[in-house]
Amino acid sequence: MKSLLYPILIALFLTPLTYAQTETTTPKQHPLQVASSIIHWKGHYMFQVSEHTGTVLFKEGYLLTTNGHVSGGSFVIDMTTITNPEHEERGHGPVTHLKDPDFFYVSKYPEAKLTITQVEFLEEENIHRIYANLTIKNVTKPMKFYAKVDGTTKQMTTRFKIDRTRWGITYNNKLKDEAISDAIEFDVTLQF
Repeated sequence: MKSLLYPILIALFLTPLTYAQTETTTPKQHPLQVASSIIHWKGHYMFQVSEHTGTVLFKEGYLLTTNGHVSGGSFVIDMTTITNPEHEERGHGPVTHLKDPDFFYVSKYPEAKLTITQVEFLEEENIHRIYANLTIKNVTKPMKFYAKVDGTTKQMTTRFKIDRTRWGITYNNKLKDEAISDAIEFDVTLQF
């Protein structure tokens, strides 16, 4: 009887441990509140003699969290909404050019997309290191940025730069292309 009792007790003891190791938490999806989310952009001329600024809006998106930490997400950017307020009053300026084929080619590629592929939480700084794929003009490139997530306000904020030439965003005039910085800066607020 003792020889039969020991294996049963061991099996009963190990069953909860095995279950705990195989149990997975399903990520929770948080839809992006499009009306409260925005991307501010900034482009410079070389040597920062002047700059252009504006906004672009999101079309849709979501953030995934697992055990209270960001674990993924995907966001669609509506490139048709790109603005440059200081020039729009005059009816000309960079927005027309930004939408042209040599820059964002908005008539052919009306959307850009950012998909989070990996997230590392840096507890000391209370920030997330986010790895993502950014697709612009049907060109997808990996990137990395840092973001703050506020669970109380359900908001994620980040600032980062991209090298526009990696996505084929260039001026059709070599001299003019060299006059503008390759870097485009973004200041992003995501509300969930």
